[in-house]
Amino acid sequence: MASDLELHQLLDRSLPVAPLGLIVLPSAQKLGEEVNAYISKFRDDDLNKIVKSSSPAFEHYYMSDYRIKTNLERYDTGEGRAVIEDTCRGKDLYILCDVTNHSITYQMNGFTNHMSPDDHFQDLKRVISAVSGHARRISVIMPFLYEGRQHHRSGRESLDAANMLKELYDLRVDNFITFDAHDPRIASVEPIKDFSNFTTPYQFLHALIDSFPDLKVDREHTVVISPDEGATSRAVYFADVIGADMGMFYKRRDYTQIVGGKNPIVAHQFLGTDLDGKDAIVIDDMISTGGSILDTSKQLKEKMHAKRVFICTTFGLFNDGLSKFDAAYEKGHFDKVVTTNLTYQPEDLPSRPWFAQANMSKYLATIIEFINHDASITNVSTSTDKIHELLVKYNQKEQNEFEKMQIHQTQF
Repeated sequence: MASDLELHQLLDRSLPVAPLGLIVLPSAQKLGEEVNAYISKFRDDDLNKIVKSSSPAFEHYYMSDYRIKTNLERYDTGEGRAVIEDTCRGKDLYILCDVTNHSITYQMNGFTNHMSPDDHFQDLKRVISAVSGHARRISVIMPFLYEGRQHHRSGRESLDAANMLKELYDLRVDNFITFDAHDPRIASVEPIKDFSNFTTPYQFLHALIDSFPDLKVDREHTVVISPDEGATSRAVYFADVIGADMGMFYKRRDYTQIVGGKNPIVAHQFLGTDLDGKDAIVIDDMISTGGSILDTSKQLKEKMHAKRVFICTTFGLFNDGLSKFDAAYEKGHFDKVVTTNLTYQPEDLPSRPWFAQANMSKYLATIIEFINHDASITNVSTSTDKIHELLVKYNQKEQNEFEKMQIHQTQF
């Protein structure tokens, strides 16, 4: 992955498709505010100021705020509508939404309802309908893929993720951007449309290094764990890039019963190397209720004697609250949970001693910048080189500190 300077030099050699516009739905206000600030900062340099003042192609290239004011209103019946209050004609629009944000409420027949993913998806379609025919191009940024776990059909059941994508593409959405899709093969729904799926391993590693300065990332000290067979490809990639061993659990299920729409898990069986005294990094796409990943962490600590357990997931949903994580942390079943800011997080989550955030705002702003310039996103989406660069810097810093300690000991 190229350096930040090289990336922005690449952008300086290309024209934007159209003036940039951000529509941030209420579900993603905090993330949208940070992304907007980063884009403004990227473009606020002397070169861009000169270019935008001398070329009509760069008119409105630098702005302090790219967000387009949008109102999502509700009638007493619960029906809604979207009203765009600023012009969006000719703009390259990026619509940011978080379908997991259950904290937003609306009134219906005198009752207070919390918005569900279905409600958020309907609001997204309303906004697209409101700007359709005016925008130069429409891109949807949906970090958590709506109905992403319902991505294939194994019986008489709905294909919700596929239907969602077809609906958006039928509404003339040009680009769809998501993160760590539960199954990336969902892109095959519309093979001639643009579907971008980004991952977060670099940000995970950065957060862990910041939280644990004594972390040793190598084959002797670290093992990457897949909590189930579905996360194996993520764990294999991360282990290969950082030069660590990899292990996995598989879920043994009772196929004679169905509980909550699925076969209950009987046990987690481990396949992999010896973990005694090593740090274990558990990689997955999401924490839903947390039961499965906490059971995995408990086994890593109590049965396999891992030194420390770090849980890294792209989406920390915590659908059953934080209390079970508080209890597991007090018992020493894990040492840190790292999740991104791509989805809604409970207000009291940052105060937890076991929590660390992998901030994705700058990365998302960079993605928007490249797509707005119609530049290749290969340099942005491939994080292997950047992870290696981070490890080189980290290991060099660790070596320098070790040498200083040795010199200090010889002096005394």
